[in-house]
Amino acid sequence: MRLLPLAVVVVAALSCKGSSSSAPPPEPTGGLPLLGGDCDPIAPAHCGLPFPSNVWLVDGKVTFGPKTLPALHGTKATDPTLWQDRDGFSPGQSAVVVLPGAAADGLPTPDTIAASISPDSPSILLDADTGERIPHFVDVDSGTNDDQDRALLLHPAVRLRDATRYIVAYRRVKDGDGKVIAPSPVFKALRDGASDPDPSVHRRRALYDDVLARLAAHGVPRADLQVAWDYTTASRANTTRGLLKMRDEALALVGADGPEYTITKVEDHPVTQTLQRLTGLMTVPLYLDIPGPGGKLVLGPDGLPKQNGTAEYEFVVHVPNSIASGQPLGIVQNGHGLFGAKDDGDGEGGQLVTFCDRFGYVGVAVDLIGMSHDDVPTAIRSVSDDLSLFNGLVGRQHQGVLNELLAMRMMKGRFTRDPHVQVNGKSAIDPTRAYRRGDSQGGIFGGTYMSLSTDVTRGLLGVTGAPYSLLLDRSADFSGYKFLLRGNYATATDVQIILGLIQITWDRTEPNGWIPYVRENMHPGTPPHEVLMHVAIGDHQVTPLGAHYEARTMKIPNLKPLNRDVFGIEGRDGPFTGSAMVEYSFGLPPAPLANYPPDSTAGDDPHGKPRKLEPSYLQQDKFFREGIIAPFCNGPCDPT
Repeated sequence: MRLLPLAVVVVAALSCKGSSSSAPPPEPTGGLPLLGGDCDPIAPAHCGLPFPSNVWLVDGKVTFGPKTLPALHGTKATDPTLWQDRDGFSPGQSAVVVLPGAAADGLPTPDTIAASISPDSPSILLDADTGERIPHFVDVDSGTNDDQDRALLLHPAVRLRDATRYIVAYRRVKDGDGKVIAPSPVFKALRDGASDPDPSVHRRRALYDDVLARLAAHGVPRADLQVAWDYTTASRANTTRGLLKMRDEALALVGADGPEYTITKVEDHPVTQTLQRLTGLMTVPLYLDIPGPGGKLVLGPDGLPKQNGTAEYEFVVHVPNSIASGQPLGIVQNGHGLFGAKDDGDGEGGQLVTFCDRFGYVGVAVDLIGMSHDDVPTAIRSVSDDLSLFNGLVGRQHQGVLNELLAMRMMKGRFTRDPHVQVNGKSAIDPTRAYRRGDSQGGIFGGTYMSLSTDVTRGLLGVTGAPYSLLLDRSADFSGYKFLLRGNYATATDVQIILGLIQITWDRTEPNGWIPYVRENMHPGTPPHEVLMHVAIGDHQVTPLGAHYEARTMKIPNLKPLNRDVFGIEGRDGPFTGSAMVEYSFGLPPAPLANYPPDSTAGDDPHGKPRKLEPSYLQQDKFFREGIIAPFCNGPCDPT
């Protein structure tokens, strides 16, 4: 159950003992209820820390003060109201704090996640209700040389539960000289039950009696704590209801036949593997103010997306040469890469057209608007000029995901009667065999699609991962955007707070908001789904740490024989039915433990390799056709 901070204060005030009996200082005017100001003095090195924190959750809404958040160019305030429609924080974002001078020694790393749940771990992530210790690792931010403003980034190793209160704590963390870092005066006063002139000490005395009592009850005594705080994750409904409303309304409107469409272009033999490439326009319910770049979600009085007429969006269909065999063709929908387009994988020898022709599938793709080529200018402006523009991108992504769902409904419905897929007067398409695949961004957003789809129950997530706030720092693709962020905000810690704010918004479309509901606890009217995850060890663009996070969250095993053991993911011998992760090794040096990408001089980026390997094609086809996970590599998958 989610516990709101003000409620916690009341309960703790009535039930907890041992706090200071000193008279309260005069109450200040203004500011946030638990602080009396915009900044939290338990982490005085930087306003806005610790982040996320329940001091920013007021009356069930994420609420920041006018000066809490980083200012663009140091002068342009970030609008604190952009997150007030959220009832909690992201269940996947990193918990950020600065302990000035903190060194990484002793903190859990991506290779020592098991140590994070040991009794003596210096970092703690605790479910406040159950006392469960949550596995995690901690980055000492590599984005700065300023040890006094170098953030600690605590990353959950598995997605947290919705609407749940968590406690973060650090103890015995040392600086570079091996000295234990002292707590801030305000946190020390809260920890020790001492008086302090800062108004926030008295205001949250009851809250901290509760926080510290819960830690102590689960083996974390208060005496050596350097900092601790609580935060509450957003509810499932708050995250998912908008896109679910769009899905249900739009699919009901188009019916079993799917949206109407027209073919606008026919290309014969565009590549060796394709008989015809068809380009068309489908007419879909629109939920944006304008269909094109820069569009924003139209919201009704209930704050949820509201239909705004219809719009035409382009799609492309690949009819394989193998249609001539007379064998029924399945349907495979492709998701494109980062800020890409629907033509991803359809060039000569491309993974989509090769798979379709060899194994007998019709391919279909649309642009994932909001994360397609047309959205690059808005993405750049969002990190260099106006963070609110990112909300618009996420709104566009709602429509983009919806368009993917509608395109598949069209392919299973009215498109089966299209003359271009008729052989001897009969449709070559078997609408009962419909699947989704994608690589990189297409694999990442595949987690969202597979949670939502009512027409597809098996999907390939190629070189995938979540959440983006974990992926970005470790991606070579993010370097340009991070350069802009670092140039437009005063400190590297500002950048980490901005990434946390972005994650809160992004959960409504990216897989972090959706993957717990792919295989179990499905949305109303939604079948269970199974996924096959292909991972490239040493990937420069999408860190495998994100795939591991997804596999733990979806309770997916690692197919044996293994290239390596992965914490929290069981190895399982195939064949079996269900879902699986398969890691491919390319003989690269170990990935950095810190939050930056692998060195490009240490070996070729394997990001694009698994999708074109023979075992990958064979495994994908068997999984799609039969739902069976089977090994096709000769031993651990190691193409080198």
